Amino acid sequence: MASNISGNAYALTVLSPIKNEFTADEIAYADLIRDRLQDWNARENSPMALVPQTYLCRFFVLDDVYTESLPGADLRSLLGDLLAVASSTFRRNAMPKEDHLKSRYLVFSCNFYGGSQADLDGYLRGMWEAISEDIKAIWSHCYGFDNVGDAGQFIAYIKKCQLDAALFFVGSNDDPLPEQLKALYLKQEFAKFAVANQGLEAAQLRANFQAFTDRVQPTHIAEPTWSAGQYRI
Repeated sequence: MASNISGNAYALTVLSPIKNEFTADEIAYADLIRDRLQDWNARENSPMALVPQTYLCRFFVLDDVYTESLPGADLRSLLGDLLAVASSTFRRNAMPKEDHLKSRYLVFSCNFYGGSQADLDGYLRGMWEAISEDIKAIWSHCYGFDNVGDAGQFIAYIKKCQLDAALFFVGSNDDPLPEQLKALYLKQEFAKFAVANQGLEAAQLRANFQAFTDRVQPTHIAEPTWSAGQYRI
């Protein structure tokens, strides 16, 4: 658990095995999931923008693993390298063995504000309540999801598919998402104000700044602000 937490941020990594089955039109379930994820790009915002406290997230379909590390630089590997010069058998044995996944996987990677209690359950409950229909459309073809019908079952399912995380996205100041959205809004609006008010007399600048603060309401977090998932200024 500790590796998933950094301050108030929580890193969630989920790998859900996709059924090795096909639709009546002979479309692999993995490809169907990939198409549904691609369809999200046609929307104004990702459904995940509706999920409270989401810093960022990513979905993708993992078809297989294709590369593996070469042997390490220990004494045994060094001896194998030397013997490989004289023997093709040693050279072949020194190459990494090739492994493959038994299933394709739906991968869900997310950083969110978990607070001091690292509230994974609360985040997943909010996710289910906000976009349960999209969740069903994406996860319905994964093994073990057949019996998921409410928030509690979704939480239990995700925890079964969860892997410990080791890396965090560096781009959050550890505050709740609404505070970060407000800060981004104020930064953008103040930059516009600075450009529009160059060279004014002090009295006029003071009056304009008062009008600016009245409009943007710096101490009011809820509004005006950026909306979650906003990428157009």
